[in-house]
Amino acid sequence: MAAENRAPPLHGGPKMAGGAEPEPGPEPERVVEALELLLRPPAGPSERGDAAGPGPEGALRPETLRDNAAALEERLRRAPGWAALRGLRDAVLARAPALAAGAAGEAEPGWAAACGLLALLLCLKERLAALAAAPAARRAGPGAAPPPSPDTLSVAQGRAVGRALRAAVGLGLAPYLPPGVGQRPGPPAPPLPPPATRGARLHAATAALAELARHPALGGPLLARHLGLLLAGLCLLGHGPAAHSEGVSESERARCREALRHILDRVYQPLAVRELLVLQGRPKQSPPSPGEETKPGLVRAPAWLRRLCGQLLSERLMRPSGVQAVVRGIMEGTGAGGSGAEAAAVDWRKCDMVAKILASCPQQCLSLEDYYRLVCPQILDLLRIPDKLTARQFQRVATTTLLTMAKEHPQLAERHLLQPLLAPLLRCSETAELAAEDLPAGTVLVTEAELSSCVEDVLKVYVVGNDSSSLLLGSLQSVLGVVFSLYSFAKQNVSYLRSPCQEILLWFLEKSEREVSLAVLEGFAGLNSSVRALHPRCQFRAGSEGGATIAVEETIGDEDEALYQKVSSEQCRVESLVELLSHCQKSGLAGDFFIYCLKALTCVAAEDEADSNLAAVPGGSLLELEQYHAGQRRKLLVLQLVATLCESVSDTVFTDVAQVQEFVAATLQRACVSPARGPGAAVEAQTLAMAMGLVAAMLSGAVQLQSGDFAVLKRLVPLLEELSRTYPDPLTQELAADVRITICTHGAFFPGTVGAAADGVLGKKPGTGTQSPAGIPGRAPSPGGGRAPPRHGRGSPSAPRERSEEESVSHEPSDVGPAPAPCANSPAPAGLQELLVSACDPQPPSRAAALRHLSSLITQRDPEALRLQEKLLQVFLENVQHEDAFVYLSAIQGVALLSSEYPERILPVLLARYGYPTQGMEDTMAAVTRMKLGEVLMRVTRALGDMVFKHREPLVQAFLRGARDPDGTLRASSLSNLGELCQRLGFQLGSIVQEVTSCLTAIAKTDPEAEVRRAAVHVVVLLLRGLSEKATEVLQDVLRDLYRLLKHVVAAEPDGATVLHAQLALEELDAVMRRVLFPPQVLEKKIVVLP
Repeated sequence: MAAENRAPPLHGGPKMAGGAEPEPGPEPERVVEALELLLRPPAGPSERGDAAGPGPEGALRPETLRDNAAALEERLRRAPGWAALRGLRDAVLARAPALAAGAAGEAEPGWAAACGLLALLLCLKERLAALAAAPAARRAGPGAAPPPSPDTLSVAQGRAVGRALRAAVGLGLAPYLPPGVGQRPGPPAPPLPPPATRGARLHAATAALAELARHPALGGPLLARHLGLLLAGLCLLGHGPAAHSEGVSESERARCREALRHILDRVYQPLAVRELLVLQGRPKQSPPSPGEETKPGLVRAPAWLRRLCGQLLSERLMRPSGVQAVVRGIMEGTGAGGSGAEAAAVDWRKCDMVAKILASCPQQCLSLEDYYRLVCPQILDLLRIPDKLTARQFQRVATTTLLTMAKEHPQLAERHLLQPLLAPLLRCSETAELAAEDLPAGTVLVTEAELSSCVEDVLKVYVVGNDSSSLLLGSLQSVLGVVFSLYSFAKQNVSYLRSPCQEILLWFLEKSEREVSLAVLEGFAGLNSSVRALHPRCQFRAGSEGGATIAVEETIGDEDEALYQKVSSEQCRVESLVELLSHCQKSGLAGDFFIYCLKALTCVAAEDEADSNLAAVPGGSLLELEQYHAGQRRKLLVLQLVATLCESVSDTVFTDVAQVQEFVAATLQRACVSPARGPGAAVEAQTLAMAMGLVAAMLSGAVQLQSGDFAVLKRLVPLLEELSRTYPDPLTQELAADVRITICTHGAFFPGTVGAAADGVLGKKPGTGTQSPAGIPGRAPSPGGGRAPPRHGRGSPSAPRERSEEESVSHEPSDVGPAPAPCANSPAPAGLQELLVSACDPQPPSRAAALRHLSSLITQRDPEALRLQEKLLQVFLENVQHEDAFVYLSAIQGVALLSSEYPERILPVLLARYGYPTQGMEDTMAAVTRMKLGEVLMRVTRALGDMVFKHREPLVQAFLRGARDPDGTLRASSLSNLGELCQRLGFQLGSIVQEVTSCLTAIAKTDPEAEVRRAAVHVVVLLLRGLSEKATEVLQDVLRDLYRLLKHVVAAEPDGATVLHAQLALEELDAVMRRVLFPPQVLEKKIVVLP
């Protein structure tokens, strides 16, 4: 570059503080100008066109290099201002005789140019170091950007230095490396110089480059682009064969080894790993098959270099954060962080290869224990990489490494990997040692971040890794109790931990042996101690980020509160277990556990039968009393679990004939051990009929049975025989005998009783699927084949049923009498008549099923059912009074459907019954019935939608009358219904709002029961929410009264919940008024078209 075109000085000749001049020397700009002069391309167009090779150094011919060197020497001798650079270069060459000799030689212009470039680069390094050591000449003014450091290079200067480094490496280092050492893809390398000069020249260039690498400004571009060749030269000089190091002393070789260690320790470790892998080369490949096209490959690295690179890589791995450096060095550059990240993550072979490297202990590591102690924490850290683009790769590597270590060295993997992974959960398990005096209440044992990270890591390792080895299953089982408690807690609250906990639990239950899974489920239910539950002194608390924390539980002084907390936690645990089982139905685990619970229920029944003549609480020692209470607690848990399973698990819980057989066997065994007598005999007979009906349905062809299935069903024959001889109900005896005969004959003999039982289970119309006559669904038919009349023996309904029949006769004149009589003589079809009769069956399951069937007929608008709407209404209203929830909810649904079809006819009847209960009914029962009718009215209101306005006044008046009822619960229910009705009416309330407001004001101020006052204030909340912005229009006459009422409640109400409702209403009112007074500003443009 010409002197007049060079860049201006960076700092205008920096001076030392106090006016002292820095040490005289050439400016960095002068050195950069000399470098550009030495690398100046040829000026002639013909010569430039003949240049070959990429980059400036590839386009320079020997003649060009010789001419540039001569021009530089001429400039250094005669040009003004270049004397300082000449003196500095002479000083540098004096310290490097090999470079001085090479720069002076003219026989080899390439080596001479390399020596000249290295000498100038060393000069630049010394000047930059001197400028950096000098104090700053001036400080930045106020508000101005700070000046750059004196040794900072401009962009153009940095580009020139980069070209010089590339030329120095290409001319002074690469030609002197033997084949296989640092070779890169590209054009073939020139022939090597004579061995006599090869070692000395390689050492001179390598030593100069290593010295340049120590400076930050020059070492950055050098190590970023030419690290591989520099490492190759240092490895060859420091560790290579002596034949490649002729002319190099032992002390110089030692310095090369020291420089190699220094550079490897200083450079970015993933880059060092990648370059060492490149130096090590690919493994030996198999020869190509005949006829296959082969490409020219690189020369394989020599054995000594492969061994050395392996040792250096192992040292990189053993350093702090070495695992991540090795993984990044291998995985980076394969798509991580870019568009190819997903493709690289899918490349599982590369991830598995890295995992095998990490799982193998290096040879220089003296102890396998030490290696695991050093590496395992870093492997766990790979699971928590925050960068989402690279986390998938790292997590796969970490998971595969952990699984490989667990297979090769299970004890060490458990000690250094699995236990630290599960440490937050083990810390608060039942077996953990918590010193009560050292941990006060409220102490946080596991933070939210730690618990969330632990659960996510367990999900990645166990579920995503999907290795069901005994070590992993055993280690996970030790914390399953805590995970299940966390799952139950997350189910009650809003937490993102619910899904990962559920996946962990389901994975373990699926991968474990069936016996282990059942034992774990028993532990979840509290029936055994196979899992370690949460420590009694620990409890979960909701976290601020949607997770959870584990803290020491605070002691509850109130015994009633403590008992409530214990009962509610057990109930929540059972519900969580049932929900977990709902996802295990396809695998058959839910069916097996249900059968286990039924067998446990049989044991409970046998124990109760044996202890029926003993005292309630045995005497004796405290240990015996404690054992007795533990047994009673287990019985209660079994009963609660069976009840919840029966309510929640669907009918697909059984997946094969063997499970159905075990279920029926457990039911029959329980009936044989303790046959029910007294009030529960009807329910027990119904259960037995359904169980045997299930077998009858399979025998009738509902399931295609094979010969092996009959062998399974024959296990029921002894139980059926015993039942047919010992059970007190004759109908059940007959059905058991007939089912036994059908099983023994493989279905060849199929009595009518078996067919009727099968029809009842399958839901067919009686008499259509088998040879026997029609029968009531779910009931055992009579021996004569017809339907047995109502009996008043062991299987007959008790006093409540008789009272219900008496009450049905004393209804209004419009009502028909008892249901069975008119249905028998009605012109209804046989199927509908049977449903009407079944709707009055004494057994609740049959009654509920019939009501559901009648409701479906109304939904389908069956003409025969709609023709008998008055009879259907009578049947539904009769069943609304039933005490069984399944029955009266089915009846409520039927009345609501019928009322939505014919509101003009049905609503007056419902409103009359709601306002004036049946005479002769007890007050409590009348209030309950009226609340059920209120639910019916609200369902009709929802179904009518906007059409409810037509029936506004009778509905509001009925609810206002209910709000004055003596029963407090009915008053609260009526107010709740009134609030929902007002919310649905909205702006259609009209003048009736005055009556509603007066009623609410009186009740909120004067009612003696807090529940009723709470409901009155809640009506105001619903009213404001339903009207929203229309509240100021619809309630304009009463808005002030409502506001005063709410303020009065907030100021004078003793009940906290009522005050909360009032505050919510005030907030709704405040929001409405703000939207009215301060409407949101809408920025919009209006375009007006002028005429």
